[in-house]
Amino acid sequence: MEDRLEALIARLREQDCRITPQRLALLEMLIESDEHPSAAELYERLRARFPTTSLATVYKTLNLLKALGEVTEISFSDGDTHYDAGNPTPHIHLICTQCHRISDVPFITAPNLTAELTAQTGYHITGHRFDFYGICPACQGK
Repeated sequence: MEDRLEALIARLREQDCRITPQRLALLEMLIESDEHPSAAELYERLRARFPTTSLATVYKTLNLLKALGEVTEISFSDGDTHYDAGNPTPHIHLICTQCHRISDVPFITAPNLTAELTAQTGYHITGHRFDFYGICPACQGK
């Protein structure tokens, strides 16, 4: 996790962004969380440590990280959005349609998928995301 934090800090510094205590704490929360938190959840956690922090600070940092390709935004049809910055390698999201739990799964697919899609379509592929929706074991047991 320390390497991931240093990589994010370096990327922000490349953009001439200040690394404030609030921004550093937000980066740590994003990296350490395996829950894929929403902006509101991050804001509440951050405000517990820094009471004067604004929600705008959280959104500005998330939007910047998203633009840099360092955070994945996972949106739900009800407007709820969650963020994943801890795992920059390609992976699959399993999303429960009942409790909205998001689980990471290592990338399982043909190793040449991107090259094959590029050859078939002519697209220059710059990224991808795989989301699978279903009902998690905890919700199935209810």
